[in-house]
Amino acid sequence: MTVDAVIFDWGGTLTPWHTVDLTEQWRAYARAYDPGHGEEVAAALLAAENAAWRLARDEHTSTAFETVVRAAGLDPTGLPHERGLAAFQAFWEPHTYTEPDVIPLLEALRERGVAVGVLSNTVWPRDYHEMVFARDKVLHLIDGAVYTSEIAWTKPHPEAFAAAMTAVRMADPSRCVFVGDRLFDDVYGAKSVGMRAVHIPHSDIPADQIGHTVGEPDAVINRLAELLPLVDQWRSVAS
Repeated sequence: MTVDAVIFDWGGTLTPWHTVDLTEQWRAYARAYDPGHGEEVAAALLAAENAAWRLARDEHTSTAFETVVRAAGLDPTGLPHERGLAAFQAFWEPHTYTEPDVIPLLEALRERGVAVGVLSNTVWPRDYHEMVFARDKVLHLIDGAVYTSEIAWTKPHPEAFAAAMTAVRMADPSRCVFVGDRLFDDVYGAKSVGMRAVHIPHSDIPADQIGHTVGEPDAVINRLAELLPLVDQWRSVAS
């Protein structure tokens, strides 16, 4: 089958993998939210986030940022939350920049009539991801995106991939390629629904985020620039 859509993971794929101290991200939020109890608040937030990612790994159910905040006993509304969120996003900004290969790759895919999608396991809201893509001049090159904070499921659940296909107006998974850095969430998940899967093997996935199955990719690439010749090859064989 030919390739009519390429759907990308975000963290570790469209943006480089950075190993981040997750306690520090919540300290940034907590100090802005409640300076007098920053360490206690940060610990509660980290515990709530860890619980959410365990559910994502084991049951493939999703969580939103506000849900994590509520689970830590905080109010995700009002000025304290706004201060905390601004500090949280400032902490993450250096770790969100898009890979240099992305713009020429997405432009080339769209020139070929190949739809471009994004499917990210994330607690962050759509508007934050879109702000990042707009900052990096990528947003207009994405035909459809699904952020699991907005749906009930996370990768590798088939419904997450079905939502991504819908977002790029695709019905046949065999005509889609998924590109990601995780052998469970991305490769196993995509292959389970009938997509081709391409693995970028440079992320240092934490041990507690590795799922029960290692997927077998159709191809392995070392950088995103290597994807276009692969897609062209699959399309030429199909024609």
